[in-house]
Amino acid sequence: MRLVSGADEILTAEAVRTAVAELVGDADRAEVLDEFASDEYALNDVVISASTPPMLATHRVVVARGLSRFGAADLAPLIAWLDDPCPTTDLVLEWDSGRVPRPLAEAVEASGGHRVASDVPGGARHRRTWLEERLAEAPVQLDARARASVAEHLGAELNRLGALLETLAAVFGEGARLDADDVLPYLGAEGDVPPWELTDAIDRGNVSATLAVLQRMWGAGRHPLAVTATVANHITRMARLDGADATNEKEAAALLGLRGSTFPARKALDGCRRRGSEGIARAVELLVAADMDMRGRSGLDARCVAEILCARLAAGAR
Repeated sequence: MRLVSGADEILTAEAVRTAVAELVGDADRAEVLDEFASDEYALNDVVISASTPPMLATHRVVVARGLSRFGAADLAPLIAWLDDPCPTTDLVLEWDSGRVPRPLAEAVEASGGHRVASDVPGGARHRRTWLEERLAEAPVQLDARARASVAEHLGAELNRLGALLETLAAVFGEGARLDADDVLPYLGAEGDVPPWELTDAIDRGNVSATLAVLQRMWGAGRHPLAVTATVANHITRMARLDGADATNEKEAAALLGLRGSTFPARKALDGCRRRGSEGIARAVELLVAADMDMRGRSGLDARCVAEILCARLAAGAR
């Protein structure tokens, strides 16, 4: 069991990927890994997945991201599972802002789990604050455009900031004032982005932004099946709300069985209204077709199938 956090109970996405890579090992990620992303799941889904024995492998790796959106009371099913965990499941818990509640931390430790340390925040607001503080203390001074370029390029991988600043100081000298053109050659590969940036781009109907987010996800090592699962969950929520009586996000959350933050319900409700019944039905058809294509019907690469699916979903949201 791994609870990913740090001295201030703050997460880095890199720590999660490292932990998952170690646990998956040489196994087929599609057969072993089940990932729940930030605002796209309920805790009961995690518990059910973690309680399910592996079918085609010797173990399962279940990842629950963005747990800090749940209140302490909402964590009860997860804590109960930790009291008697499934022996064939490796569970990775990502806590992205604030202090981990003591009952959860103690349950992880009691189950034999351990903590992966990090001091880089994962929540968007906390990342911005952390980045601003580190840049204010940096050995080089970046102008507004340079700071924006660094934030955009690194994405969720702010753990790379220290090495970047050290490189810039070594090249230009401490105290140097740098603009975006000075910094650009030293940024390296684009960092990962959280899954909700993909669903947000799709909901905006922005095909080019959707494909750009996918490229960053591929570069960060995300598996196409994990990406399509996030998208499928997002569309499925819209389908469950279609024709229902929910008029606000609180009612939508109740219908969806969501606990904790109602923000995912608001997204689903907005998407449901935007697409309408016919649009949602078409989106579900696209998901089914993509699932068959990933199983070999089309012969296309899984990434290509995911890109086609997401582009079509984005086009349908216009």
